[in-house]
Formats: sequence, C-alpha cells, structure tokens
Amino acid sequence: MKAPDFIKTLLALACALIGTAHAEAQLEGRTLRFQDDAGRITWTRSYPAAVGPLLGPVAQDNLSWLAVGPALYAYDDDGEQRVRLDFPGDISALDGEGGTLQVTSGFGSVRQTFTVNGAQIQGRVVLPPDPEVTGWLRRAAAAVPQAQLRAAASADPANPFLQLRLARLAQLQGDRYGAIAAAQQAVTAQVPFAASVQLAADLDDAGFPSAADLSLDKAAREWAARGYDPALPVSRDALRAYGNPLGELNILLAQNKLRRADAWIRYLREVSPRFQDYPEVYARYATILDAQDRSGEADEWRQFSRDLSAGTLYNLGPGALLILRDAFRVLAAALLMAVLAALLTFEAHYWTVQGRDLALLGGRWRSWLLHPLSRARRITLAYAGFGEKLVLVSLLLGLLFTLSGWVWTSRVDERLHDPALNAGTYGGAWFYDGLDRLELSGEARDIALIRGVAAQLDASASLARQTYSRVPPSACILNNLGVLAAGAEDTAQARDSYRQALALDPGQTSAAYNLGLNPQDPDSVFQARFRPKQPRLCYPDQQTLIQALDLAPGSSALGLLRDPWNSLNRLPTGLPRILQGLWVAALLVLGTACLLWLLVPRLPQAIHAGRSAAYRLLALLLPGAALLEGAWGSVLLLGWAMTISALLGLSGWWRLDALLGAAGPGLRTLLLGILAFIYVLNIVAFVLAEVRAARQGQRAARQPG
Repeated sequence: MKAPDFIKTLLALACALIGTAHAEAQLEGRTLRFQDDAGRITWTRSYPAAVGPLLGPVAQDNLSWLAVGPALYAYDDDGEQRVRLDFPGDISALDGEGGTLQVTSGFGSVRQTFTVNGAQIQGRVVLPPDPEVTGWLRRAAAAVPQAQLRAAASADPANPFLQLRLARLAQLQGDRYGAIAAAQQAVTAQVPFAASVQLAADLDDAGFPSAADLSLDKAAREWAARGYDPALPVSRDALRAYGNPLGELNILLAQNKLRRADAWIRYLREVSPRFQDYPEVYARYATILDAQDRSGEADEWRQFSRDLSAGTLYNLGPGALLILRDAFRVLAAALLMAVLAALLTFEAHYWTVQGRDLALLGGRWRSWLLHPLSRARRITLAYAGFGEKLVLVSLLLGLLFTLSGWVWTSRVDERLHDPALNAGTYGGAWFYDGLDRLELSGEARDIALIRGVAAQLDASASLARQTYSRVPPSACILNNLGVLAAGAEDTAQARDSYRQALALDPGQTSAAYNLGLNPQDPDSVFQARFRPKQPRLCYPDQQTLIQALDLAPGSSALGLLRDPWNSLNRLPTGLPRILQGLWVAALLVLGTACLLWLLVPRLPQAIHAGRSAAYRLLALLLPGAALLEGAWGSVLLLGWAMTISALLGLSGWWRLDALLGAAGPGLRTLLLGILAFIYVLNIVAFVLAEVRAARQGQRAARQPG
C-alpha cells in the first residue's frame, strides 16, 4: 500500500470513529456539562450545595435526567429544562437500565422506589411533613446570587420563587408592570401544594393579594389531587411543613389585615379544618368578627367549630382525651384526699385506745420489734368498724382504677398525635412505616379501615378489598367497598353498598354523598368542589382511631390488676423516678392492708374510743370523715374532696386547661357555694353526732356498775 493510500485509510478510520461519537451529559463536581457529537461543551448547569445531593445524569427518552435533592430534572440536548418531578425526599438511587427509569427516594430511614414513564411519575407521591422536602423550591431559589437571578429564572422556569424574586426586583426598580407580570408568571408554575402555600404567603408579603389568592386556590386543588382530605387531622408541625398557613394567618391578624386573614382562614377551613387546636383559632376569629359588629358571621364560625366535634370521643371535640385525662386527674386527687382524710380521722379517733393496748407490748414503736405479729393486729385499721373499712377500701379501689384511666388517656393521646396519623392523608411508604411503629396490624376492624383507606388512596384496589374482607363490615367499610365497586364500574353493587352503609349508620355522610343526597358537611362540600366526579371515601374518625390505637379504658383496669406496679409507674406525674416509686409503693401497701383487714374482726377495745378534741376538730374540718360508718359520710367526704380538687385546679395548683380552661368566674362561685353547703350539712351532722354521743354517755352513766 502506497503511503498516500495509507494516510487516506487512517483519515477515513478517524472520521468513522468521530462519526460514532454521541452527545452526552456529564456531572463534574456540582456542574452538569453537555458535550455534543463533536466533543464540544455546549451548555452547563451549576448547582449550589444548598440544594442537596446530586445524582446522575441518566440518559432516557432522549433526555438527560439529573437528581437534585428531592427533585428530578430532565434536560434536552440544547440544555432546555423539559421536566421537573418532585419526590418525597432526597433521591438516593437513579437507574435507567431496562428501558425504564427507576427512582428511589426517601425520608429518614424510609425508602420508596418510583417508576418514571413518559416524563410522569407512575403512582402516588405522598409528601411527608418535612420542611426540608416541602421547602426545597424556595430554598433553591434563595441560593441563587442576585447577579445570576435573571439567568437562573430563564433556565429554571418551573421554580416560581425565582419569578417572585424578579417581581420584587422590579418593584425596587419602579417597574410596576414588570413586577405584576413576574408575579403572574410565578403563579402559573406547576408545583406541589406546599410550595403554592409558601408562594401565596410571599406574594401577600410583596403586595400581590390577587396572585396570592390564585396560589391558594392552586394549592387547594393540588392538595385534593394528591389525595389529602379535610376529614383527616393535620398537626401544627405538618402545617408548618405545608407552607405554614396558620402562621401566616396569625401574622395577618396581628397586623390587623383582616381582609387577607379572611382568605387564609377560609383556605384552612376548606382544605384542613381539623388542624391542631382549631377550636381556639376559630374562637379567636369569631371574637374579632364580633368586635366588628359581624355577629352573624361570628356565630357561623362558632357553629362550624362545634359541628367538627362530631365523630370525636363523646363528641367532646379534638381534645376529648385531654378532657377525660383532666377529669381523671381531678377525681384521682379527690379520692386521694378522701383516703388521707379518712386515715387521719381514724388515727385521731383511735389514738388513745390504741396507745393503751400497745403500752402492754412495749410501746407504739418498740412493739414492732418486740411483738411484730401482735403489733400488726393492732394497727389503726383494726379498730375501725366494718363500714369504715369498707368505705376506705372502696375509695382506694376507686383511686387505683381512676389512676389506670389517667394512664390510658395519656397513652392513647400520645399515640393519637403520631405524625403518621396527622399529615392530612394516608398512604405512602412513610405512612406505613408509621403504622408499623404504632404496631397497628392485626384483624381489628378499626385497623382494617385505616389500612384499607390507605390502600384505596394508593390505588391498590385489590389490597383494599382483601383488607376489608377480613373483618365484619362497618358502615364506613361498606361505603368504601361501594367506592371499590364504582371503580370497577359495577354501579349496582356500589349503590347497594352505599344503601347498606346508610341503613347501618344514618349519619354516614359519605354514603349519603355517593347516593346523591347532597349533605352539606365540610367534607362533602370539599369533595363536590375539588373531586366532583369521584365517589367519596369514608375516613376514620377520632373514635375509630382511639379504638385502633388501644383497647378500651377497661383494659387498663385489667392491666392494673395484673401488674399494678408497672401500670402505676407509667403515670405521667412528672415526679422523679424514686419519688414516683415511693408513692406507688405506699399506695399498694395501703391497698393491700385494707383488703387484708377488711374481714378481720374489729378489736373489742374500739368501743371505748372517745371523741377527743383532735377528733372533733377533724370532724369539723373534713366533712364526712367522722361519719364513714354510714352512707352519708362517704357522700359528704367525696363531694368535699372533689370540690376542693376542682378549686385547686382553678387556682393553678395543677394544669387542667382542657377541662377547666374555658371556665369563667361563675364556676368558681358555684364551687364555693357547693363547698359552703357541704360544710353546713357537715355541721348539722356533727351536732347530731355529738348529741347522740352525749345521750349514750348519760345512759351508760345511769346503768349500775
């Protein structure tokens, strides 16, 4: 081969090799570079550390996919951003093998894998209440330097916070029309509902109320589209993660911007009316309306708040468990005072006669060492009559069971506020991880309802049907089975299920809505506006959740009988562990002694017990304590103790906000009146007892030696 021919061959081979090169994107550090077929860098994108970890790129569907924190971006060969997809946490894995794009995203220790097909996420994305995730877009926009703002907004048109920064910049430059245009452009971006709420707050702050209203409306629609629902509670922490609408409402009220505050509280009322502490917020807003001579609107807000109490424990409202807890605390304090009053009175009554008996055994204290069995036979309870001992045992048993009720309400309330149950929706890997932590598994009907609703929201119809089939159907489950039948286009079966649900529970508003009866409760109104062509699911109410989270209060009483030491030590008294153990031990020892001595005959020397000055004083100060042989004594003593306990709560000796927080001065006056009446009855009883004792003494004196 001649030299020129050899050179030509080499040139042809080089051209062939160059011709097989292809365009690709590469990540170098925190910069994405795109190289064309000729090997030239045609465009770059840099990402600050504030936006989170980077992963990729992966070539798929003629696009370059790059994970940035919890977001997935797709760029074409010209560097134009085609897609941004939002995930429930930082993306930890990106796999394009097999012709499909698999994305693994996580929150905390929970990981979930999604499939991206046709530039869409296949399946439902549930946003966890984590500000690091829901506030990512705002944080990414804030990380852009001012000098690069216009270029960044052009490169990332799907981030509305960049457009908002441009609107603020135009305001500073006096460009009114440019500011309005940028604000309107910001609202057009498709973002998760939490970002829309954050955007609305920023737009309000920047002076664009109309754009803020539009952003709130978009947030409500996106909230509904993701399967969030007003029937489910939302905690304050979740609200803060979801754009903090309650915080914005409080700011506007503090600034006396009532027109804007009205827009925000109506947004809350529409999408999440059962947010944490809603009664206080609605009551505060009603008071503001009253001050503006808008009493009709104020009454409507108060009635709306009361209507939301339906489905709570005994219809007491969202704080029902706390009300019961405080009631148990008041009753426990009263019973404890009654027990101590009875013991103190017994001690004063039998002190002298007991001392005479123990003098023969070595004295009141040495007798425990010299004659322990004889000394135990002569404890104060041994001198009390059967009626007195029976009252004391009843008070102690009542105290123990009241304390078990206190334990139950505190434990269930803590579990009821678990984040998994207070995020405004069910479903998703993070939610199921929360159910596992709460140990909500098994064949209980209430647990099946929770898991079945989550499966339906996640579009797992077969799993939902299987979950419901394992338990006897409730009205709520029957309605949801009808929704499953409607999804399978079995209209006749669906309507039959709705009718069965309504027959079982005439107050079942979901079934009434699905039958076209147009109930006007907040949940049905929300469904009609935002999901008009979909049948309404029935969601677990507070009573259902309580039954799912724990057994009935009686279970705590049984637990107390089986393991009283550990049951009582779980009381949230706030005491140091040693003090908690000491008083629990004292209570159990006293209860055991009372039960053992209940059937032990009364010592005959007890009839010689006199009415000492100390005994008479205690009989006057502690109503009913000296009358425990009869029924009226226990009634007076317990009534006195409960009144004193409630008055101490009103005086701030212990916190009873849930039970007595809304009480006015009239309650204190009423309690003082009851206390005075009890003392009057006690004085009458005391005088009668003194007269009776005097007559008995006279009869004894007249009898021959």
